[in-house]
Amino acid sequence: MLIYVVEQGDTAASIAARYDLSLQQLVYENELRTPQSLAVGQALLITQTGERPQRLGLLASGYAYPFTQEELLLDAFPVLDEVLSFSVGFSYGGWLYPFDDAQVRALAGQFGLPVSLVLTPLTEGGTFDSGLVHAAVSDLSVQGRLIDQLVEKAVSLGYSGVHVDCEYIQASDREGYVAFIENLGAALHQAGKTVSVALAPKTSDNQTGVLYEGLDYAGLGAAADSVVLMTYEWGYTYGPPMAVAPLRQVRQVAEYAVSRIPAQKIMLGIPNYAYDWVIPYERGVTKAATIGNIDAVQIAVDNQAEILYSDDAQAPHFQYIRSDIGHEVWFEDVRSIQAKLGLASELGLRGVSYWNLLRSFRPNWILLSQLL
Repeated sequence: MLIYVVEQGDTAASIAARYDLSLQQLVYENELRTPQSLAVGQALLITQTGERPQRLGLLASGYAYPFTQEELLLDAFPVLDEVLSFSVGFSYGGWLYPFDDAQVRALAGQFGLPVSLVLTPLTEGGTFDSGLVHAAVSDLSVQGRLIDQLVEKAVSLGYSGVHVDCEYIQASDREGYVAFIENLGAALHQAGKTVSVALAPKTSDNQTGVLYEGLDYAGLGAAADSVVLMTYEWGYTYGPPMAVAPLRQVRQVAEYAVSRIPAQKIMLGIPNYAYDWVIPYERGVTKAATIGNIDAVQIAVDNQAEILYSDDAQAPHFQYIRSDIGHEVWFEDVRSIQAKLGLASELGLRGVSYWNLLRSFRPNWILLSQLL
């Protein structure tokens, strides 16, 4: 296995011939939509029949929605170790809203994959409400009702556990949130199930900001069986163009996390999406479009843009002009994924977790099949 970076004059056919691959294999494994045209700087995964690369010993999970296309799950499921089924919401009274992920569970069952139910503070209308977290941690009757239902659902539908994904936790609920995870974990453990929790990307104990002040990494790490670091969204919809998960910043979060949580409990978050910004960026006006990583490459191909690679961020990017409007795109490719896998292995983490499985990224899954 190796990663080849396209140079001027390369074609898919010439690259396939150079590495004694069939053109069909190269096109399929790299999800090339226009094999007759490549972008300079594009990274291609080259798999060969020979000695396999050294395994990194990492686990992999991914968030799946009930409406995720089956073909995308069929690409990912063979290399995953767990599915996080997103997401059931709840009311201020602690009642779970109806949630039907039968198709995801059935397909996961074909691969012998455990599925955790994801709990989020979603209203019945599908919007996030951070006040729901306060209700669940401050009112023990509400909390007890919520926990009872989660355990019942986990047992009756065969979930392996519950994954709690709550953001914007109030600073005053910091200790209560830890207690909620402890209580949920105790109830799930009695039923032979697990509890895991998603953590916004902190770098210090007392980091300020609405995303961070309510999170006690050490307490939550002790209460949960595993955690997922949400190490993405540095580049985001309303922010300036930059890598979604720049490796230097990802490393800072991961290194802080291992100082507070046993490394073998930590899953490093990886984004399976990209952003396309209009440039020049104007705060409060510019809004990036969310695209897939394969879509990003195709945009570069269609606009004859050269893909560059940031050594600092360990991420690919490019600029192009369409209808006299400038654009800048940052995305993930097999090089940036390999760098993140290397970081997870270096720090002895449990594995990596993908947000999310809604977009195609076949070369990533093939890379994982070679390395994990």
